Amino acid sequence: MNKQLSILFGITLMLAACTKQDRPAGNPEKDPVPAAATARACASMDILKDQISKDPARGQRLQSIENLTQRIAKDRSLGRLLPDGSVQIPVVVNVLYRTTTENISLAQIQSQIDVLERDYNAANSEYGSVPALFAGVKANVGIHFILKSVVRKSSTKTSWSASTENMKKSSLGGINPTTPDSVLNIWVVNYINYGGQEVLGYAQFPGGSAATDGVVIGYRYFGNTGTAVSPFNLGRTATHEVGHFLNLYHIWGDALCGSDLVSDTPQHNDANFGCPSYPHLSTCSGSPVEMTMNFMDYTDDACMYMFSAGQKARMLATFTSGGGRNGFAH
Repeated sequence: MNKQLSILFGITLMLAACTKQDRPAGNPEKDPVPAAATARACASMDILKDQISKDPARGQRLQSIENLTQRIAKDRSLGRLLPDGSVQIPVVVNVLYRTTTENISLAQIQSQIDVLERDYNAANSEYGSVPALFAGVKANVGIHFILKSVVRKSSTKTSWSASTENMKKSSLGGINPTTPDSVLNIWVVNYINYGGQEVLGYAQFPGGSAATDGVVIGYRYFGNTGTAVSPFNLGRTATHEVGHFLNLYHIWGDALCGSDLVSDTPQHNDANFGCPSYPHLSTCSGSPVEMTMNFMDYTDDACMYMFSAGQKARMLATFTSGGGRNGFAH
């Protein structure tokens, strides 16, 4: 598939942010809880677009990372630069809660770490179900995740804006990230508001500010037990968002028949939702079978279960010098 190299191709197509204000708390344990999401929504690309619009140097840093990634992808001799199963990512989970229910248990937190460990090491139970068409490119990424600590903080907020990112600022009621150059920070909050609607989660791409680096996920879409709600109760929201954290784009490139800058993923005409029947044909040129089971699509948790070899190479490239995540590769 012909894939363009400009990292700004899909970003300019994103919608501008419009967020609701955080609402004051009433009775935390009795206030009505908004209905859980029934369709996946991720704000990672929108946040990236916002960051670049406010700071053009942000886009330049990302383009530099992309240039490195493409050089490694094209030159097999540079493959020796990539780590091989040696990357261990310590994780700090920052829990911001208003009710006792939102103060999720350690067991639920550990369940999410376990899901990440399985999904990134081809140990998930569905890995063997990858269709024969894609079996040759399915990949064991070889990145490991270890829970370092849990930070908890009570809050009166009923929602957190992905635009202002106050959940990452202790002075504004949030929790500051812990050594983000070498620790993956995940904030678990009660409700993420972006563009006037709830999103399940979002992540910051490599090359952004250390003060906001990490992943944010709603408490009902985190882990596979406790407060996790179907159809997003298998921990795949974090798997998807960590993919963005490691420089993966949505598989449809956030544009009609767009590009995810990966050579071995079929061109998707758009995002897929729910659990599409296989084979699901793209309307793009050549009508390829879409890789709907890829973690970077928008399908339900039970229906996403693979990364491709090209996606693996992109993620591992971030751990090389200049890749944006090389602080984790020690």
